[in-house]
Amino acid sequence: MMVDVSNQYDVILDVREDRCPMPLLKAKMALSKMQAGECLCVISGDSGSLRDIPQYVALVGFSLLSLSEEERIYRFVIQKN
Repeated sequence: MMVDVSNQYDVILDVREDRCPMPLLKAKMALSKMQAGECLCVISGDSGSLRDIPQYVALVGFSLLSLSEEERIYRFVIQKN
């Protein structure tokens, strides 16, 4: 069961219906429009996101604040630095 997180993040990106590489591409696009210090919550149903998103976040120097999984739905919380 998904918990309502709408007021905890600056941007919520729901890409549960998308497959690789779209979750990562959409996350990149969302982050490019955000200000430093803002948080993005990415909700993905693609297991490839488990590799792609943390790798990208580390590469560009952002912070992966949390990563959780519930019933094959992956939630990433990224802070743009």
